[in-house]
Formats: sequence, structure tokens, C-alpha cells
Amino acid sequence: MPLKWKKRWISDESFESAGVFDVLGDGKAHIVSGAFWYEGPDFRKKHEIGPVGKYGEYYDDFSTLPLDVNGDGRMDFVTGGWFGKTLLWKENPGKPGAPWPVHPIAEVGQIETARAWDVDGDGVAELIPNTPNTREVKIFKLDTDKEGRGLGTFTSHTIHTFPEGEKQDHGLGCGDVAGNGRADILLRQGWLECPADPWRDRWVWHPDFPDPVWARASVPMLAVKLKGVDRGAVLTGSGHGYGLWWSEQRAERGERRWIHHPIDPENAQYHDLQWADVDGDGECELVTGKRHRAHCGHEAGEWDDAGIYYFKWNGESFSKQVIEYGPIGVGKGCGLQFALHDLFGTGRLDLIAPGKDGLVVYENLGP
Repeated sequence: MPLKWKKRWISDESFESAGVFDVLGDGKAHIVSGAFWYEGPDFRKKHEIGPVGKYGEYYDDFSTLPLDVNGDGRMDFVTGGWFGKTLLWKENPGKPGAPWPVHPIAEVGQIETARAWDVDGDGVAELIPNTPNTREVKIFKLDTDKEGRGLGTFTSHTIHTFPEGEKQDHGLGCGDVAGNGRADILLRQGWLECPADPWRDRWVWHPDFPDPVWARASVPMLAVKLKGVDRGAVLTGSGHGYGLWWSEQRAERGERRWIHHPIDPENAQYHDLQWADVDGDGECELVTGKRHRAHCGHEAGEWDDAGIYYFKWNGESFSKQVIEYGPIGVGKGCGLQFALHDLFGTGRLDLIAPGKDGLVVYENLGP
């Protein structure tokens, strides 16, 4: 049965990334987006974090990744952007109204967005920026003490360098492609197979994705296991064009092949994808939507109606359910990085949608 959603306006701010974490240590969920954070449970009290560089319609804030970087028990967050070319973390001061000190991690090149995944399985997420115009694929691991507390610094690991004339390109994901339980890294042209020791052993490059389906691929691309599909699948949206697909992995004559199946080919700018159980049935759904004005009105699909959806796997294909849809100004996009979190203690995942069209919460009311 389809879910019902209650739309709650939070702010007209046009930052394109949002995260949810306990800023104050009071056990409540707070929304963090760009230069501000919003105090739960009603998110009406707005607190300043600090200025964010603005470049035309863009703010140089392309991710919101919660992480206690300095081990003080307060949750900080990691961001970075296209224009500053620097991955950085913002330090939680522990009280409303105080500025959040900004600490550079590394200059890595133009950052499409960054994500955090636990690559080595130690319980602490690593940082991976998508830097389309660079040759190097880097993972940043938090330095910790013997108790596992963050020390405020990171160690950079370059897991792959493309040959001269090639580049990382648009698209990034993490998941088990090889089928051995490890965290492989997906990119636009192929995937990097995670070795037994990701920091000492060699990552093997598999150039499996030359197909145009993966051009300007979403961040993230999702490696998932679908019921009734023998091998792993990859879910990919077009971040700057039309289309959303699932790609089936097959083995033929000892070689891996990918068979593409459309999910929603008639909608555009599927930039952020998440795989989560939003209806509480124990199975994950694909949650995604349009990024409003991804390139400021200058690419295919920019002026189409906007929407946010979840797609339920039925054993053969994905069935589409609408969370929000309508003309620009009525429908809503979900930015570069949206969030799913139980904001109201109902046991259901609510959706936090940032973007150039404002910051909105969709409360999950259940069936």
C-alpha cells in the first residue's frame, strides 16, 4: 500500500545538501544544511554555522557527512565543493550561536559531491570525494587513537590512478560488486575491486561500464542485491540528463556483462539515490528525485515538472510511488544530497529535501 507524506516547509535557503544528526547532544535529531542548522523537534529555531562561499546559483557546499572528527563526543560534518576544490570539516562548537571552525582536509580538485562509506569494516566511515576532472581516486581515513576516537586528521589513500588523458569522471558508488562481501568502488567507466586489505593491497580495475547509460552517472551509484536476481545489480540515475536504470550483472563465458533495464527513463536529473526501507516491510526501496536547476536551467529536462519518488522492487521490476510531484514551484527536487531519518520518533524514515527550491521535510505518515 502506498505511503502518505506530510509536507513541512523548513526554510527558503537554497543550499543543495542536508544531513541529520544530534548537534547539541540532547538526544534530538537536528537538520544541518549549508550555513545553518535547525533545532528539532519542530525545526523552527534556526542557528548559524558560518558563511558558505556563493558562486552564482551555487553554494560551495556539496555534501553533509556527519562524523566526530576530533573525538570530543560532538558530531561534526564534512563537506566540500566544486569551486573551492577542498574537502573540509566543520567543527561542532557544542552550543547554539557559536561559529563552527573550518578545517581543510585536502585539496582534491573540483568536488561534484562526497560520500562516506565504511570501506574497511572497522565501524568508522571513510570519505570519498567524486572529483570528475582528476585522474586519482582517493579515500580519506580518519586517524584515531587506541579507543577509536578521532584525532582531527585524516590519512589519504590513492587506490587508483587513471592513465594520462583519462579521468575519474562523473559518478561514484560503493558496494559489493564482486560478491565477496567487500566494499568495491563504482565509477562512471567501471569499478575497483576491494582487496582483503584495502590500505596495503592493490585494488583491481574492471572497466565494465563503457555504455552511455552510465554517462554523467549519479552520486551515488548503488550496488544492491535484488530478490530473484542471481547476481548483484547496480542502480544508476543520470545526474545531468534523462533516465534511471537498474543494470543486471551476468556471467557469460567467464566474462561479466551488464544488461540494462529502465526504471524511469522519462524523468531527468536523478543525481542522488538512496536505498532504504521507507515502508517498514523489511525490504529496501530506491528513493530519489530530481535535482532542481542542476545546471541553472541549461540542460535537458531542467524545466520539466519536479518530483521525489520511491521505487519498490516487485521481483521483476520497480514500481513507482510519488512522494511529491508538480510544476516547478509546486513540485519539489531533492538537491545534491538529501537525507532519510526518523525525525519524529515514529519508527518511520522521513525525507529531508534540500535544493535550490528550498528546504522541506516530508513526514512519513505510513500507509
